[in-house]
Formats: sequence, structure tokens, C-alpha cells
Amino acid sequence: MTYEAWSPLFLGMVLAMLLANGVQWFMYRERIYGLYSVYTGVWAAYFLVNYFGLPRNLSNFYKVLFSYPGYILYLELAKVFLNLHQRPRFQRWVTGVQWALAGYVAVKTYVYLFTDFWKTPLHELLLQPVRLALIAVGGYIVYAFLRSKDPVARFFVAGTASLLLNHAFATVLLIRSANLNLALPFWQHPDLYVQVGVVLDLIFFSLGISYRHRRQAVRRAVVEQELAREREQHRREHLEADLAVERLKQEKTEVQMRALQAQINPHFLFNSLNTLSSLIDESPRQAGEFVDELSSVYRYVLRANDTDLTPLRDELHFIESYFHLLKTRHGEGIRLEIAVGRNRYDDLIPPLTLQLLVENAVKHNVVLPDQPLTVRIATTPSGDLVVENTLQRKRLRVDSVGIGLSNIETKYRLLDQPAPRVEERDGWFRVTIPLLPQAKGVGV
Repeated sequence: MTYEAWSPLFLGMVLAMLLANGVQWFMYRERIYGLYSVYTGVWAAYFLVNYFGLPRNLSNFYKVLFSYPGYILYLELAKVFLNLHQRPRFQRWVTGVQWALAGYVAVKTYVYLFTDFWKTPLHELLLQPVRLALIAVGGYIVYAFLRSKDPVARFFVAGTASLLLNHAFATVLLIRSANLNLALPFWQHPDLYVQVGVVLDLIFFSLGISYRHRRQAVRRAVVEQELAREREQHRREHLEADLAVERLKQEKTEVQMRALQAQINPHFLFNSLNTLSSLIDESPRQAGEFVDELSSVYRYVLRANDTDLTPLRDELHFIESYFHLLKTRHGEGIRLEIAVGRNRYDDLIPPLTLQLLVENAVKHNVVLPDQPLTVRIATTPSGDLVVENTLQRKRLRVDSVGIGLSNIETKYRLLDQPAPRVEERDGWFRVTIPLLPQAKGVGV
């Protein structure tokens, strides 16, 4: 079997690797795939030249034109495979070798195309140091990275070692064939070992690139998972922070509501004690009844400290009891009218709201039997509660500390609800209060 019979096999193998790597280059667009594709293409062209029977000078010219640029690309791949950017001095040395090879290609091109020097024995003699120098460069790279623990670098070293061994065999056979000037069998043909070395080199390089790509994919996946965990952690922390802020807001609201109710209790007690003081002198029996009613009313006032909202039903029961206290003092001078739809009994209202409004009505208006004060409590079709009283202001100005309406308005603002509407119309002072449906209750 002749060498020419083996040559198409090597060419087919290199072309198959070129096609496979070209697809990867198109898919991933990474520089290393581009370098490897060009590197494989150069050696495919070198094998193709060997396949055709060209004149010796043209054949040698094309071999130089393809093989030495292949070595230049090999050194460029070494920079990527071996991460030579981390070793600047070594990288500068490799770059110097690349420029020397480029100069050598230029000189050899001139020799093969424009001179007959390539026919002389001296030319053949001068080729040997160049070949040995290339082997030495590859050997130094193998030696420098032989103990590397990086699998990618090990693939590169294995490919380089395969290339070196086969080139060493080829060099020995070239020297021997030149001295003997004999026709050689295929297994002693120098180009056979060059091609075997190149094919093994390309295989190891391809495995190294595939491993490198897989490792990078795993690293990217790990990084993406870590980023996803960090984003999830940040989102969780953000939600926890939002919940903490909401809890603080709720606690602040509750504290403010308790402070408002704490204002009501002493104010209510002060007015009740003033009424009791007057009754003790005027009617001790009524004073005793008043104390019983006051204890019942004050129990509700104390319970009001524990809630932000209370059902309208309970508030109406309370205001009826409270009205009995007022009736005890003012007699026919005050009247209470309640017209609340039963479908509104379960709606919610801040506790003691009605007490504050009724107390304000008594405080700022004339309350006499011949000029009675009428207080009405009713609901509207829109679901609001209206508390109104006849407008008959006292001539003497009554000092006020702003506990009444301002307290109610503040409560509704803390509950994030519309403020009560205050108006005077047709001789009536009217306050319209929003009722909260049971589903919207807060802190009940």
C-alpha cells in the first residue's frame, strides 16, 4: 500500500473535524472556535496539496504557505488554552516566535518562487535547524505545562506531544531519505507521520475545546443559580422589610388610636363627675341612680380602649345609656331620635364617636325645657351615618380644647377612611360619618 492511498483518509478526517468545528463556531461565536477552525482549515489545505501531484517547488511552496501559518495559529491557540495572559513573559516569548515564523514564511516564499536555491544541498541542510527549532519550541511548551492540573492545558499538552513525536519521526526520515536517496515504503514516508501528528493534535485540541466549553457552561449555570438565589434572597429580604414597615405603621396607628381614646376617658369622666356633683345637691336619689348608670356607661368606655372599631349596634346601645345620664340632668331640655336601618347594625364605627358628637351638641348649644335640644341619629341610603342637632348656640363662648370633631377626624385618617363632613343647614348642625362594612374592619 502506498502513501498516496492513505492521504485521502487523513484529508477526510481533517475536513470532518473542520465541518464539526465550523458548526460550533457558528453556534457559539467564541474566538477559540474561530482560531481552531482556521487552524484546521490550514492543515486541510496542506493535506490537499499533498494529494495532488504538483511540481516540487510549488508543492514545497504550498506546504510552507500552509504548514508554518498552522504553527503560528498553534501558538495563538496556546495563548488561549494555557491562559498565557496570566504569564506575560511567556506570552511575549510566544509572540516573538510567531513573528519569527512569519518572517521565515516570507523568506521561503521568495526562495521557492523566484530562485533555484531550493534545489541545492545547502538549502536542504538549512531546513534541518528550522525543523529542530520548531520541535524545541513545542518541547519547551510541553515541559512548561506538563504538570499543569488544568484538564484543558493537559489536552493541549497531549496534542502538542503527539505533534512533536510524529514530527521528530518525520525529521529523522527526511534526513535518512535524503542521505540514502531511496524510494521508501508508505510507513517510512515522512509526510505520513506529519499527517498522523496533525490529526492527533487536532483531536486532542477538539477534546480540549469541548471540555473547556462544557466547563464554562457549568460555571455559567452555577453563577446563574447563585444570582437567582441572591435575587430570591433580596426579594425575600425586601418583602420582609416591607412587612416590617407595615407592622410598624400598624403599631404606630394603634398607638395613636390608643392616645386619642386616652384623651376621651378623662374628658368623659370629668364631665360626668360635674353632672354628679350637681345632682348630689339637687336630688340625692337621682344621684344614686346616676352613679349606677355611670358605672354601666364607663364599663363600655373602658372596653373601648381595646378596639379601634366597634359595631354600630353596640355604639347605639351605649349612646342610649349615655343619653339617660344626660336626661337625668337636663330633663325635657334634650331629646334623642334614632332612625338607623337594621341592615346597618353590623357596620363598624370608631368607639365613642356618637358620645363625642352628642356631648359637643350639649356643650355648645342651649339646653332648656322651653327650648329643647334635639339630637338625631340616622343612616342614609349611601351607607353613611348622620348625627345632627338643632342649632341654638349659647350666647356665651364656651372654651374648647378640640377633643370632639378633631379626635374623630384623626381616627378616620389613621384608618385611611374619608373624613367626616361637617355642615350647617336649615337650622341644624350636621356631621356625616362614613360607616365601615364588617369586611373592612381593622383591629376589631
